[in-house]
Amino acid sequence: MRERTIASHFVRAALRGAERQGHDCVPLLRRAGIQPAVLEESRARVAPEQFARLIQLLWEFLDDEYLGFCHQRSKRGTFAMMCHAIIHCRTLEKALTRGTLFYGLFPEAPTIHLQREGDWARLTVGDTHLWDPDHFLVESLLVIWHRLGSWLIGQRIRLEEATFTYAEPAHAAEYDLLFPCRRRFDAGTTSLLFQARYLAMPLLQDERTLKHFLEYSPADLLARPDSGDSLTSQIRRLLGRDCIRWPDLESVAQQLHMSPQTLRRHLREEGSSFQELKDHLRRDLAIYHLGRDELSIQDIAEQLGFSEPSAFHRAFKKWTGLTPGAYRSQEG
Repeated sequence: MRERTIASHFVRAALRGAERQGHDCVPLLRRAGIQPAVLEESRARVAPEQFARLIQLLWEFLDDEYLGFCHQRSKRGTFAMMCHAIIHCRTLEKALTRGTLFYGLFPEAPTIHLQREGDWARLTVGDTHLWDPDHFLVESLLVIWHRLGSWLIGQRIRLEEATFTYAEPAHAAEYDLLFPCRRRFDAGTTSLLFQARYLAMPLLQDERTLKHFLEYSPADLLARPDSGDSLTSQIRRLLGRDCIRWPDLESVAQQLHMSPQTLRRHLREEGSSFQELKDHLRRDLAIYHLGRDELSIQDIAEQLGFSEPSAFHRAFKKWTGLTPGAYRSQEG
């Protein structure tokens, strides 16, 4: 779902490189339709398109695809040129290998390696040359390369494991949307592990589809959540957008071919609950609608299944730390 929202942590983290260079980022936030109050509130969230717009604005403003996190700039157009260099490769392995060689031409750039480990392949990103206190750039590179590879072969590459050289952060729950797989922190490398069989797959894209792809990427790749095959993602899909006619837990369990007790247990194991899933979906739909002017706040409250606007106000403030009115009035 495009309505999957992005935590304010990532907005703050994205701005750190520009701020370190002494830039005032408030005008960029406003141009992206993000209210500066989001930065002060840890529970606040933004829509994917707002985040993608912010990344694009930062690239343009800094003329740096590394967003100020590397000692040397990566001028705008570098990623596009790399894509042109790999688009005619026969297989995914040849394309990824050529891509890593391309970035290897730039001194002090983050190092990217692809290696086989038996039936597995590992894509590793090195951060030796980075000033990246929130690990924003290194995580962004992992996400971008994973989603680029998936786009090239026309199917999602299922991740087996994501490893990180640093300790598990406070916002670790957000990683479900970035790395929908097993995650290991305090590891020897920052990497993604997936089945090597994908490497032999042919590229299904060409110069024509690349042109369209580059209109939105890699910012869109970064902003588009990848909910993978997790149980919570399956349930969100079954719930859909009509909050008033949401199925109950029993009927959802039936559609997933399991008992309600088993469903509850699996959700507990994923650190969630049926009620929390519904709350998160309502929150994300609220942010989606508040970012557009089509519906009044009262209409949004009704559409989300709230009996009265005051109940919606209280819930939204609890979810994001901001009132719906404050969120909307500072949009744009």
